[in-house]
Amino acid sequence: MTKENEIKEKKTVNIFIGVFLIIALACSGFAIYELLLLSSIETLIRFIVIGIIGVLDLYFITKARKIIKGKFKKKKTVNKGLFIFLLILYSIICFLVGGAIFYVYGKIDNLNKDSITYTSKLLVMKDSKASEINDISEMTIGILNDQKNPDGYIIPQEIIKENNLQDENDIKKYDDYTSMLVDLYANELDAMFVSGNYVSMFSGITGYENIEIDTKIIISKDKKMKKAATSSIETASSGKSITEPFTILLMGIDSTDEVLEKNAIANGDTLILITFNPKTLNATMISIPRDSYVPIACWSGKPENKITHAAAYGNDCMINTIQNYFDTKIDYYAKINFKGLVKLVDAVGGVEVDVPQVLCTDDSSRGGEICINPGRQLLNGEEALVFARNRKALANGDLGRAQHQQEIIMALINKMKNIKDVSKFMGILNTISNSLDTNLTTKQILSFYNVGKDIIKKSLSSDDADLINIQQLYLQGTGQMIYDERAKMVLWDYVPINDSRKDIIQAMKENLELTNHSIIKKFSFSINEPYEKEIIGKGPYKKTGTYTLLPDFTGDSEAKARAYALKNGISVTFKGSGGTVISQSYPANKRVDLIKGSVVLTLSGNKNQDKNEEDKVDDKKPVKPNNDKDDNEDEKDDDDDDKDENTDSNLDDSESNLPTE
Repeated sequence: MTKENEIKEKKTVNIFIGVFLIIALACSGFAIYELLLLSSIETLIRFIVIGIIGVLDLYFITKARKIIKGKFKKKKTVNKGLFIFLLILYSIICFLVGGAIFYVYGKIDNLNKDSITYTSKLLVMKDSKASEINDISEMTIGILNDQKNPDGYIIPQEIIKENNLQDENDIKKYDDYTSMLVDLYANELDAMFVSGNYVSMFSGITGYENIEIDTKIIISKDKKMKKAATSSIETASSGKSITEPFTILLMGIDSTDEVLEKNAIANGDTLILITFNPKTLNATMISIPRDSYVPIACWSGKPENKITHAAAYGNDCMINTIQNYFDTKIDYYAKINFKGLVKLVDAVGGVEVDVPQVLCTDDSSRGGEICINPGRQLLNGEEALVFARNRKALANGDLGRAQHQQEIIMALINKMKNIKDVSKFMGILNTISNSLDTNLTTKQILSFYNVGKDIIKKSLSSDDADLINIQQLYLQGTGQMIYDERAKMVLWDYVPINDSRKDIIQAMKENLELTNHSIIKKFSFSINEPYEKEIIGKGPYKKTGTYTLLPDFTGDSEAKARAYALKNGISVTFKGSGGTVISQSYPANKRVDLIKGSVVLTLSGNKNQDKNEEDKVDDKKPVKPNNDKDDNEDEKDDDDDDKDENTDSNLDDSESNLPTE
């Protein structure tokens, strides 16, 4: 080989060394950057690894300079070849380390979905003359009054401006969708803007079962928006540390979508409020009945209504409603759709639970019924969903379903502690990344690593021990058929007992270290009776907390109506004289405390009255209204979403068979 060729070869080899050195340093920098992102996870180990990478970088830089400058006289070709091989190997290792962290970190980061796609639709009745947006003229159009609501106000305002609807139409603002829909069906409103989930929101209300057929869509618009731009909840707890006690609201979404990327809060089906103390590994858990009659935070005046109705107005409305009612700040939320639960259970290899009886519901795609048989068994994803959703077939109804949901959660946690297969771990991560949404930051999620370590340490000390000590809470209540001011009909509501709510608040605050623990002064048990863990909030309680409701006076004599009104503190005024009551100014089952002034009762004027009527005055009872179905329950999921006849131990047999709204 000539000297000229030798010089040329040397330059070529040196170029290769330089290129591979740059690649190696880039890969090591990538690995270091990704390692630094894993804050709070094995800090000492991470910095040792970063230190080793730094030393190797320095070694390769020094070695490369010496080779390039030709300071190695002997075996330089071998040294250069070996050196290039080591650079390539080092680059691959650093890239794999950085790439693995990049993948995992990206999936975790996607748990907090930065943006959500919202949909707004303009509806008219099917027989409306309007068929397209250009037909909307000289009409009254309903829109939500909440300026932060994406699909009820923000997107509709854009549609209005884009199509100049404000020029020839009257835009009427409402506090809620239900009042708007009532006016639309009554022809007092020509069109209304509504969330894209309107069918699932309203198809369960009696009279609106066929809303998809009864109405037609004039225009629809999607818009992807930053959650933080429309929600104060998203950034409220960004600075909180997971080392402190916290609260989290779990929301199950009845969605058949594979990926939770669109606004699906209107389909909210399950509400579980958890407090967790990382120091003690103690938790409280309450499943909130969705018919609970509580003040709705985002409605003007905060009137009482079913808590599930808050779901239609976004995360903030639901979360504020719950935290106001339970006097406890909710730090975080997590939403998961039913498809996600199915895939998560399958990803961990199934969950083992004790099924008490035969249970059947539709599958997660509404494609057919799935049944599970009684006995302790390993359930796959679809079977676990049946176990978690069914309440109609259970003797203790909603409480039983709440217990099942908690069993699934604990079974998942216990199953995950034994996962050692990397591919299975990646499958779990991929599932929750697609099907879960939360306001936890990535840093906060990563900090759960240390909590997980404590849980694993506890599990290693005893195979049979529960990883987390969970105190079950239960909101005791009484069922009442109450006239809904917005829906203009009588609906079944679950009226919570205030003393039950107080006991629940006390238990949660104790676990959050916001108040001192109450000391139990007396405790007794019998060795002949199995110990049953106390369910806080279940009572018994002396007061029910139900409301006095206006009866149906029609058909009563003046004397009978007057006597009943006097006995129950109801102010009445009679129009006409004699005969029986033929109409009243306020509807039956309206809350008496919401009546302003007197109830005007119109008499028929017929003097021929049954004289025995007056002897029956004290026996007067409110007339039961027509049965109504739950306005947030989908008839396609009868097993799951029909009224739980057994949620209230205070109901008699006749009342307990009334369906929910």
